[in-house]
Order: sequence, then structure tokens, then C-alpha cells
Amino acid sequence: MEKTAIITGANTGMGFETAKQLAVKGFNIIMAVRDEKRGGEAMRQIKASTGASRVRVMRCDLSSLQDIHTFVRQLEHIVPCVDVLVNNAGVVSLKRELTEDGFESMIGVNHLGHFALTLQLLPLLECSAEEARIVNVSSGAHKYGSIHFPDPHLNRGYGTWKGYAQSKLANVLFTYALASRLEGTNIRVNALHPGGVSTMLGVDRSTGFGRRIHQAIRPMLRTAAEGAETSVYLAASSEVEGVHGRYFIDSFEEDTAPHARDRELQEKVWEWSMEQTNVERLLETEWINRLRRENK
Repeated sequence: MEKTAIITGANTGMGFETAKQLAVKGFNIIMAVRDEKRGGEAMRQIKASTGASRVRVMRCDLSSLQDIHTFVRQLEHIVPCVDVLVNNAGVVSLKRELTEDGFESMIGVNHLGHFALTLQLLPLLECSAEEARIVNVSSGAHKYGSIHFPDPHLNRGYGTWKGYAQSKLANVLFTYALASRLEGTNIRVNALHPGGVSTMLGVDRSTGFGRRIHQAIRPMLRTAAEGAETSVYLAASSEVEGVHGRYFIDSFEEDTAPHARDRELQEKVWEWSMEQTNVERLLETEWINRLRRENK
């Protein structure tokens, strides 16, 4: 039976390579992208290079909660179930920027956008005929991150690394908190560090300085295709069947930072994310009850 995979940020970099590699494996691909024009170009490249025909582009701007909700509603009319969700999209902001909903852009897109998307897709994931998988692309940067309560949106003391590391820690905390809530279902969720990938650099390569920095460190970095390998492994390999709530590097399970395993912090970030996104109002009563901590 053909499986459906959604990949966010699939028009470029690791997302593009993840979509391409899963297309080769026979998945029905949904490329969830912010820019449909660029997404269409990427879709045509995937079809031309793989011969895959079931590749579709859909707009899903993770900086907009309304856009995410619209994407989910449209998707419900296109596919009966979702088998794989790869939360790949990410931003690195050199200066403090806000999303449409007033979130600091890195915590907003990298974490809150994926949080809202994932929870709204749980019914479609659960109806998968086999094991459904959620793959959260985090980073080794989580080890250096903190959740800056009471100011996660960094109104004061903004820094690019500070914001990025915070968002990647949030990815891991979310993975653990969601995994505990999905026990007893057919949905598995895991996180990963893709390694240093050249397309992830938060450097403006349109400037001479940016180009020099990129050229200097690029030999030490992975290609987008190499960076996508662990995402594809977690999405499609039979070797990780039943594996749940874990963190991977180079397709091997690894430990996360101790503070990422702090249950109290996981729950604090979960509740804060619920409040920020107000996603509960969009969920069916059954899922609201199943996701509440007091029922666990």
C-alpha cells in the first residue's frame, strides 16, 4: 500500500533531499512549503530525477498559525491518512524578527509552527494502516540551549545563537513530551541531529564576507543529501520499527543533553506551547483529553 509523507521546507536543502529520497522509496510526497513557486520548481526537479509521479506541492507557512490550519483542512480532502511527517523546515534569524502571530521567528517557525502542525495532523497519522512516524529535525545545538522563561520570545538580550539553540532544545523537549502522550497508539515520534549541513548556515552569501565564511567552512560540512539520511532512515527504515521518543545522529541512537530529559521542563514547554498556539480549540475532544497530562 502506498504511503504518504509530508515534509516541511521541502523546496530546498535537506527538505528537498528528504522528499526526493522518500519519493524514490515509493512514498506519495506532500511538499509543505512557504513559497509555492519555488516549491513547484523543486517538485519538477524531483519528478524529473526520480521518475516519481505522486509528488504534490502545498502551501504551509509555518510562521502563520492560520496558514497551518488552512493546510491541514485542505490536506484532509486530499489524503485519507498520513504515514510520515518530517518536521524539517527551519529558520536562522540574524536579527530579531516576529512571525505573523507575534512570535520570535526561530521559536515561532522551528518549534511553535511544527507543534501546531503536528497536533492537528494526529488524527490523520493515527489512521495510518501501519506504524505512523513523526520525525523532528533538531540539532546538536540543543545541548547549548535554554528555554528563556519568562521571555522565550527574547524581547531582551536577543542573539542569533541564543534563539536558534533555544528552538532546537524545544524540538527535543516536544519530542519527549509528545512521545509520552502517544504511548499505546500506532504513532512513533523521534528527533535527530542531521550534522552540520552547508544549507543550514545563517550566513548571507550575497555579501563578500558571507561568501568567504561559507567557502572557508564548507569543506567541514555535509551536503544536503548527507544531512537528509537520518531523516529518511527514521521515516522509512524497518530497523526503527517500534522505536519511540529517541534521538538519533548518523542513524544511531544517541543521548540528548541532561536538561532535555527534564520532565518538568518538557511539561512546562508543552503547556506554554499550547497557550501560545491555542491549538486545543482546533482539536477534537477525544484528542484534547488524550493529550492532557493529567490523563497520563
